[in-house]
Amino acid sequence: MYWMDWTIILIIPSLILALWAQSKVTRNFAKYSEVKSRKGMTGAAVAAQILYDNGIRDVAIERLGSNAGDHYDPKNKKIRLSSHVHDSTSVTALAVAAHEAAHAIQHHEAYAPLKMRTGFFPVVRVSSGAAMPLIIIGIIFGASGFLEPSLANIILNIGIIFFSVTVLFHLITLPVEFNASSRAMSILEGGRYLAADEVQGAKNVLSAAAMTYVAAATAAILQLLRLIIISRGRS
Repeated sequence: MYWMDWTIILIIPSLILALWAQSKVTRNFAKYSEVKSRKGMTGAAVAAQILYDNGIRDVAIERLGSNAGDHYDPKNKKIRLSSHVHDSTSVTALAVAAHEAAHAIQHHEAYAPLKMRTGFFPVVRVSSGAAMPLIIIGIIFGASGFLEPSLANIILNIGIIFFSVTVLFHLITLPVEFNASSRAMSILEGGRYLAADEVQGAKNVLSAAAMTYVAAATAAILQLLRLIIISRGRS
């Protein structure tokens, strides 16, 4: 079966990388959430000031619940921050807030990879939802004889094409996230928001977060490779 054949070894490295990245995020976010910045600004205040300094007047900052994910919404022009970031003066909060504000700067400057990712998102929503059902139908129904092998392979390959779109989205995401972190650190290193000895903590937080995107892209690429091998084997 698809989930039990030898190709499963291809995704083991990505699983290890994902576990390592998540543990790094958890450890660094928790550690620097306990370190309060001596400047005393909250995440919301930092995000607002960064927007103001970059001439951005049409982006709102919205406070979400404690378990919500921090993100910038380019469609509605909102920086959405969890209460742990919005209200906190910790190094973690300031790093996250600066990162999301950097996404708003990317949008304001029409940063090409962000424009591409934003435009690609509706397509990815459809393709990611359809990919796995098609792949499973092609493999299981083909193996059981419920479908003709040629038809099962066509369905499988359509699923793989849809999944390839998801992989491309992960690859486009990497420069967007790394650039946002780089912009955030350039801002935070200026001394306006963090003391010099607090900057390394912010770097640790953002580098840990960046590794989760690397892990996700690696997992998607290896999964795609696995699907292609399975498809060729069936052919």
